[in-house]
Amino acid sequence: MLNTAERTRETQPAPVSGEDVEAVGKARGIRNEEPLIFEIGRAEVSGVDLPEPETVTSRLGGLARKAELGLPGLSEPEALRHYVRLSKQNYAIDINTYPLGSCTMKHNARLNEKMARLPGFGDIHPLQPLSTVEGAVEMMQELSHWLMALTGMEAIALSPKAGAHGELCGMMAIKAALDARGEGETRTTVLAPASAHGTNPATAAVLGYRIETIPARADGTVDPEAVKAKLGPHVAAIMLTNPNTCGLFEPDIMAIADAVHAAGAFFYCDGANLNAILGKVRPGELGVDAMHINLHKTLSTPHGGGGPGSGPVVLSATLAPYAPVPFIRMEAGAPVLVEEAAHARDGEQPFGRMTAFHGQMGMYVRALTYLLSHGEDGIRHASETAVLNANYVRAGLRDVMTQPFGDKICMHEAIFDDRFLEPHGVSTLDFAKAMIDEGYHPMTMYFPLVVHGALLIEPTESESKEALDRFIATMRGLTARVKAGEAASFKTAPHFAPRRRLDETRAARQPKLRWKPAG
Repeated sequence: MLNTAERTRETQPAPVSGEDVEAVGKARGIRNEEPLIFEIGRAEVSGVDLPEPETVTSRLGGLARKAELGLPGLSEPEALRHYVRLSKQNYAIDINTYPLGSCTMKHNARLNEKMARLPGFGDIHPLQPLSTVEGAVEMMQELSHWLMALTGMEAIALSPKAGAHGELCGMMAIKAALDARGEGETRTTVLAPASAHGTNPATAAVLGYRIETIPARADGTVDPEAVKAKLGPHVAAIMLTNPNTCGLFEPDIMAIADAVHAAGAFFYCDGANLNAILGKVRPGELGVDAMHINLHKTLSTPHGGGGPGSGPVVLSATLAPYAPVPFIRMEAGAPVLVEEAAHARDGEQPFGRMTAFHGQMGMYVRALTYLLSHGEDGIRHASETAVLNANYVRAGLRDVMTQPFGDKICMHEAIFDDRFLEPHGVSTLDFAKAMIDEGYHPMTMYFPLVVHGALLIEPTESESKEALDRFIATMRGLTARVKAGEAASFKTAPHFAPRRRLDETRAARQPKLRWKPAG
């Protein structure tokens, strides 16, 4: 691992013009080269005074630590400055447009944050007696009601912690239903379109299913005849995303659902892109049996950094009995949280438990706040604006960037391919790295896999026309540079980021996960 001086020399951005003057303090302007906290702190000192701990009998046995912890000691201003400086190296939706396709990096409303910090929600503990958290249970029931109403489904599992976790939950409910009717051993295959999220086939494989791929049509959608050709008594389910990962609504989704049900299989819908149709159509009326809802995409709860995610799963009447614990049951007009499978009643056959407790309480509060503050008309308008913004970006770039499926209206995200780059020796990765120099996080690259060199852009409904105009102008400017023969500068981008172009293959294959002192 490079020490501070080496890292500074190798990664400082090149000056726009003039000589590269080495600053004495290893900083360029007010953007500091920030060392690791272990490099600026000293393990032998502490920034706070702590009392000596009482002597206790260790219960760790042979697992007790044998050496000092080695944590660096810093004063309060040193610690504060360190983390503030690190935060300036992180891109966020609060800084600029975040065009990641499929990830839906929309604005996180501050009203939602305020509600999530209310003492009755922010300070509770999952092991509290239920009698002390009746308001929280009622809030969970209220969220459940609206999620089921908006999707046209009969039951919901709130506890899954993310989209992929929700996929697993929905597929486990399907597996439980097949087991209950004696077909768990014979239905061994799950169908997945070629444009599916990678987590779809991975989820099915985790449950022991064999995956069969449904190819995409030339227009980026799924052909119901291709699905019918794969169906049979061996098929357990299809996992299909709608709108799909090409940013297109599946026009034959009801024909696909009818064919799947006629074959005795189930229809799992990946709800990652629900933000394009929420309030416009109810998936349950399209024939969907199970679908996860990414609260961080659709309902504006925070996203990124590995969490905190939340992926509730809505279930059709056929799958409702198999919803996992914990779930909410209405008793005498009041919501009751059923935490153990042993407390299930007739008609309730929970397949088990997905997670230790009840899910992400803070995410529930944020999501419900988003729903209630928008109302039915506001939710519909948000979906319409997401689609409008994506098509505005598509229309603003279609004459300079190439579209894989022709000049057709998209849903919430616009997709381009690399044909406009290839003749000039610039790759999708090169183009994305150059976006960093312009102050933008790159769009989603090389996904979906059915599009060569894909550039998937999702502006979300959060962005104003002015913000979109700036983004479009930047993209057009980069495209003009590509066509002007400036490939060399793209190959070395980014030049003005805290880090320059990394050897990503080496970083993935030879990661250095532990800092060691020099010498």
